[in-house]
Amino acid sequence: MSEPIKRAAEIAETSQPKKVHLDDRLDQKGYAPIKAEFIVENTLQDYDDEAAETGDRVKDDRSNRSKKGRGQNKKRDLKQRREELRLCSAVLNPAAMRECPFGEKCTNTHDIDLYLSKKPADIAGTCPVYDAIGYCPAGLKCRWLGSHYDPATKEVLKLEEKIELAKKNDYELNKINPESRVKLQKNKYDFVKANPYVKYLDTLVQSEANIAKRQEDVKNNVSTYVEPPFTPAEKKRIDLKGAKIVSPLTTVGNLPYRRLMKTLGADVTYSEMALALPILQGAKPEWALPKAHSSEYPGFGVQIASNHHQQATKAAEALANETTLVSELNLNCGCPIDLLYRQGQGSALLDQPSKMVRILNGMNACSGDIPVTVKIRTGTKDHKNTAVSLVSRVLEETHVAAITLHGRSRQQRYTREADWDYVAEVGKVVQDWNIKKQDNKDLQDTPPTWFVGNGDCFTYEQWHSAVNTEGIDSVMVARGALIKPWIFEEVEAEQYLDKSATERLEHMRQFANYAVDHWGSDEYGIENARRFMCEFISFTHRYIPVGILERLPPKLNERPPKWKGRNELETLLGSTDYKDWIKITEMFLGPASPNFQFTPKHKSNSYN
Repeated sequence: MSEPIKRAAEIAETSQPKKVHLDDRLDQKGYAPIKAEFIVENTLQDYDDEAAETGDRVKDDRSNRSKKGRGQNKKRDLKQRREELRLCSAVLNPAAMRECPFGEKCTNTHDIDLYLSKKPADIAGTCPVYDAIGYCPAGLKCRWLGSHYDPATKEVLKLEEKIELAKKNDYELNKINPESRVKLQKNKYDFVKANPYVKYLDTLVQSEANIAKRQEDVKNNVSTYVEPPFTPAEKKRIDLKGAKIVSPLTTVGNLPYRRLMKTLGADVTYSEMALALPILQGAKPEWALPKAHSSEYPGFGVQIASNHHQQATKAAEALANETTLVSELNLNCGCPIDLLYRQGQGSALLDQPSKMVRILNGMNACSGDIPVTVKIRTGTKDHKNTAVSLVSRVLEETHVAAITLHGRSRQQRYTREADWDYVAEVGKVVQDWNIKKQDNKDLQDTPPTWFVGNGDCFTYEQWHSAVNTEGIDSVMVARGALIKPWIFEEVEAEQYLDKSATERLEHMRQFANYAVDHWGSDEYGIENARRFMCEFISFTHRYIPVGILERLPPKLNERPPKWKGRNELETLLGSTDYKDWIKITEMFLGPASPNFQFTPKHKSNSYN
């Protein structure tokens, strides 16, 4: 038995819940039917289903529910603290030291012996980064230093063969040139395509009081646009027919998670939603979002949100220029969060089709050979679906490569199930448009517009049912891929997989290794990895093993009573207590430092 599994058993034994005998089984709507012998307490667990879509960068200002232990922990402080004694990067490798650019003004220590004496004890095992790419960029700061450091020669070791192999197969894409980011920050970036095209789009917004003058303005501005935009036929081709697609997910849809999903069968992944304005301001955190692992391309999309064609058009040009390998740019017209909605972004564009069309056309004109796609909802209000008319207009007036429809309105949020009948209705509109294009000589050579459904997909049966529906090319999976990361393995096998606790723990190990590879193996990087791993577990703990359910299929919106697993490890992986989530991370990332802090997004996870 491996050390992580032994550790898991020890942890679980100390907090094993006692079984409560029930006189009556819970029999109500929304109840997950767990076999009686696995039920511990008849209290239904509460979840926050908006966490995947909102994350922490965009705050929803709805008031907390008054009941203790429910609602969101709004003011989470998730910034990890730095080490008290920090080593200067100039001396990370004693055998290859360089001169410190800050000289005597440097605020970090250059005393290697002092730093090593104060440094926490090494984590047992081999450094995941050194094991993956043949060297560790963290050098002496690595928490697994003993696995790649020779104290006698004071040399940080390297494996040249692995380094060369990693350069070919294992690297991160889409890192912006530092000089370009500075130009954005100083408002000196040259938008060769966007500037003239934005001027053209501005004329479309002007009053139609003087139609003749407006037409003359349009004609003049079109003539100033010397280089015509790419036609749809010249764009990169994307093929979403039957593709296994992971939805853009804020916070939890980070690079290590997407990399894990690629190993588990995903074909298409998306960046976390980036806001167009910070992109144009050269904000470092925003430009970190388009980064992708080499395994994600082709099939990697960057999602942006914007409320104006000027921002979206320029952001599209900047992303096309500064990212090396992107398969599509996706405009978010579905985010329901109040802050974005009030700013005219996300789902606010559903009620402003003219603005949406201008934004999509501007992005398409300035994104080079990168195709543009859009994600929408059924509408902004319940029982007032507008997607049919909206999609018809988008198809007629733009050249989007794909449309994704979340089968809920903005007002609905995550209440009630997604309306797949309406999704199919909209899919028929797209299908008819693709057929109509074949009769148009100017559009015959253009690729079809793909249509993707989204909402509540949690089983292989739901996925295949949707894909086999006329007009629907594929399904975008969100929460289903967070709670059950192997969902695409089930789609491929066309059966339920009763993953053992050991297999599920292995997925956690993979995520931890990818997280350290991405954020670094020093103290700060590890605690960052730990924080995002806890965010991931805040979804994976919701998985109810197939073997303890009374009936199939499981439903995404069903809530379980408190339950225990078939063994101690399974019980631990299903724990709702965030302190247990931290214990799981410690199996792979070592003990959490005294500086580590994590507050779960949902208050119910803060209590035993």
